[in-house]
Amino acid sequence: MATRPILAEELVPLATGAWILGAGGGGDPYHALLNLQLLYGEGRVVHLVDPLDLDDDALVAVVSTMGAPLVGEERLTDPTMAALAVRMMEEHLARKFDAVMSLEIGGSNAFQPLMVAAEMGIPVVDADTMGRAYPEAQHSSFAIGDLRPYPLTLADVRGNAVVVSHVASWKWMERISRKVCTEVGSIAATAKAPRTGREVKDWAILHTVTRAIELGHAVLDARYRKADPVAAVVEHAGGRLLLSGKVVDVARRATEGYLRGTARLEGLGPDRKGTFRLDFQNEFTVGWLDDQPRVTVPDIICVMDALTGEAIGTEALRYGQRARVVALPAPALQTTPRGLEHVGPRAFGYDMDFRSVFAEGSA
Repeated sequence: MATRPILAEELVPLATGAWILGAGGGGDPYHALLNLQLLYGEGRVVHLVDPLDLDDDALVAVVSTMGAPLVGEERLTDPTMAALAVRMMEEHLARKFDAVMSLEIGGSNAFQPLMVAAEMGIPVVDADTMGRAYPEAQHSSFAIGDLRPYPLTLADVRGNAVVVSHVASWKWMERISRKVCTEVGSIAATAKAPRTGREVKDWAILHTVTRAIELGHAVLDARYRKADPVAAVVEHAGGRLLLSGKVVDVARRATEGYLRGTARLEGLGPDRKGTFRLDFQNEFTVGWLDDQPRVTVPDIICVMDALTGEAIGTEALRYGQRARVVALPAPALQTTPRGLEHVGPRAFGYDMDFRSVFAEGSA
């Protein structure tokens, strides 16, 4: 199984790109970045493996931090906690993992498999199950593929550990594990149902670690050239700028293990007559321009700092921020009829059909 080292100088671009792909959620990767930089300073190096090079019978751990992003700013995770959930799964299965991958490339969860890899000496698969961040288990590509949702292991910073050995459905896995997560403080490390190399090749969103690194490089290169980093992201990712403005109102609450709320931006410059409203459940779900639906999941909705190009998470939105609302294209699997059942606007409780901002003729 051929691998390549993830270079120390790629960690900051990974954090920058993953934060953009977080669509407002996934957790700010800053503290996870510091953890990895510390491990690299100790001489540890994480290796990346192309998912297409996995043996069909390879066993792959699928990891994430579960919880509300706002809580993650106060209760920090670390490599030991991340690896504990994976070691619990190995004990449950009586088998060692060959590699590890992220549930979601968005936000700090891009670094969760890197922390596990640094602790356990296994490679990271260049893939995830969302191509971004989403709040619930049934939003993964493995759920869209109707793969088995169990078992799951969950661990917290106190050493509490839980195994969910069987559930009736992906939604039941989300409900049960979320309840446990809430009880331990709304932040926990998880190892989701393990996957074979064949399942990863067939159903994962491939090469997303590389995508995040390249997206981060686009931002950093634009800053170095004193160019517009948001425009660089739009050009690099084939995105679309929806509004340039200022945050004028934010209402949010941490409830049931999620960060829920609404933000409102008023346009500036050429967009000064527009008002943009964004709903979020950890991640941005639907955006309205002048009270008309403008963008919905699964398109990737990002709010970015107008000057630096850094993503702004739903937990960090505040009055007065100069920001731009950007849409990036969703992975193709998520826009299929089956995909939309899991991640379209109706899956989040909105009585509307998905119409991509990238559809032909869309304004």
